[in-house]
Amino acid sequence: MSLESVIAHFKQWNREGDVMEFQTLSATVEQAAETIGVIPARIAKTLSFRGDGDKAILIVTAGDAKIDNKKFRDTFSFKARMLTPEEVIEQTGHVIGGVCPFGLANELDVFLDVSMKRFDTLFPACGNTNSAIELTCDELFQYSYAKGWVDVCKGWQEEPFRETVGANLDKQ
Repeated sequence: MSLESVIAHFKQWNREGDVMEFQTLSATVEQAAETIGVIPARIAKTLSFRGDGDKAILIVTAGDAKIDNKKFRDTFSFKARMLTPEEVIEQTGHVIGGVCPFGLANELDVFLDVSMKRFDTLFPACGNTNSAIELTCDELFQYSYAKGWVDVCKGWQEEPFRETVGANLDKQ
């Protein structure tokens, strides 16, 4: 049912034919990257959190990014608490490994993390554990009805590299 709801979602932009289904699993970032043939960072993973009240929020991040609890709390004013697998299905209509911000069972707030902006295109799942679609950041924003861009992740910035380059530039 979940893949079908995503395909129906993309029909409004005539993009349903761009949804890819694979013979192999693409449920984890690593599996999806291997199946598609891209680096793991280009897999757009959708994480689901308890929001205010009973409503979940979705954060879409680059595959190599991890939620930074302090940044999350500073941005949303509540603690980052992920949904249980049962809650994920109830809130999104998608199983873990196929969660995406498209064709949702409920109207949820979707936010995109800036960790994805370094790529021309990314590959979010499409509702099941062996599907994806290639989208630009602008398309991902539009098709997910995102509320906005946020900076709530860590682990993806190449800070040590930047600091080294910056230090070396200062010496020249």
